[in-house]
Amino acid sequence: MKTKFLCCCLFTAGFILSITISASAQEMTSNGRNVAEMKLTTMPGLPTCATGSVQSGNPTNAASIIFAKIPTGCTIPWHWHTPNEHVMIVSGIARVDMKDAKSLTLSSGGFVMMPAHHVHQFSCQQSCSIYIYSDVAFDLHYVNAQGNEISPDEALKAVKEKAATEMK
Repeated sequence: MKTKFLCCCLFTAGFILSITISASAQEMTSNGRNVAEMKLTTMPGLPTCATGSVQSGNPTNAASIIFAKIPTGCTIPWHWHTPNEHVMIVSGIARVDMKDAKSLTLSSGGFVMMPAHHVHQFSCQQSCSIYIYSDVAFDLHYVNAQGNEISPDEALKAVKEKAATEMK
């Protein structure tokens, strides 16, 4: 019995060690970049005032991390996403208004998580740099005051913006 327990402990320790070594090797070979090296583009469905760059994953079919720059006054009107949306403010000041929740004003280092299907809007009060993490494919569904889904063109007209139609 003691031998079986010892073998089990050694196997577990070896497994944990191999995961740790594998993770360390991935960290040493993983890709990274500074903001100055990122190619920022408009993203379909978002206002043309917002630009971004996918940093990890594939937002069309899987979890992803997107870096975005949003200038002062740019607003992404009332909308929701299928995934949970995690927003981290690198610089600037942003306001996040949420249905059935208190509005937040976030500055550098700020964080907010909007649960899946939670209606919210986002605006930059002072030029923002942000990271957005989505835990599944990223989508965007604009809604009107009654909560009914509307087109990006209709939603963005209310904030005097146009929807980007392609990445440029």
